[in-house]
Amino acid sequence: MRFLDNKVVLITGTAGGLGRVAALTFAREGAKVVGSDINVEANNETVELVRSAGGEMTGIAPIDLTDHEQVKKLVEEAAQAYGGLDVVYNNAAIQKFGPMPDFSIEDWRRTIAGELDIPFFVSKYAWPHLVKRGGGVIINVASISGIIAGDVPPMVGHAAAKGGVISMTRQLALEGARHGIRAVAISPGPFLTPASDRDLGDNQEARDAVTKKTLLKRFGQPEELVELAAFLASDRAAYITGVNYAVDGGATAW
Repeated sequence: MRFLDNKVVLITGTAGGLGRVAALTFAREGAKVVGSDINVEANNETVELVRSAGGEMTGIAPIDLTDHEQVKKLVEEAAQAYGGLDVVYNNAAIQKFGPMPDFSIEDWRRTIAGELDIPFFVSKYAWPHLVKRGGGVIINVASISGIIAGDVPPMVGHAAAKGGVISMTRQLALEGARHGIRAVAISPGPFLTPASDRDLGDNQEARDAVTKKTLLKRFGQPEELVELAAFLASDRAAYITGVNYAVDGGATAW
């Protein structure tokens, strides 16, 4: 028996990168996946990849997750797709980078909306569905930037937002416990995704600057994060709530 059999999982940001790998991994373990993104074509590609691999997935796109009304509609459609919700995987994020004091007000607000509002909106509207189900799991993708400062790239907005995600997760765990809802955060260090690969290009100096803080001196691969998420979503992790897991190659160890 796969350890997510019959679980209904809503994953945000499934058009590529960590979200696509999450959809494939959760479906492999038996989950019925509902994936959403702003990018319709790429999200549809993920749906086809999951189905081709023998999994179940429904795609809902385009969705602007910074618009709470669209998020409300998304959650309602996700709950209808397979008759409820068991797990929310808040993967999607939008961020800007830049140093103080040059980081613009617009980029600050965009980052707070893209990294803190999104998991709040999704969790808020999913909450009644989890309660109705008798409990469930909220997994928030945070960042080691919410734990330690980072030099490359400058990240004041990102650090503030992801610190907020970690704190919000603890509060969701506290308030959710009486309803059987667990809440857990996962904080990635540097991971190699299509987006990060594109942004770094052939700049080896920049790549080295990003990975030098890790003990393992390399980027993580998406599977190395998502396998933990799938376990945390399962009943095997039933005693785990209110915590933050750094998956960072040892970057926060020193």
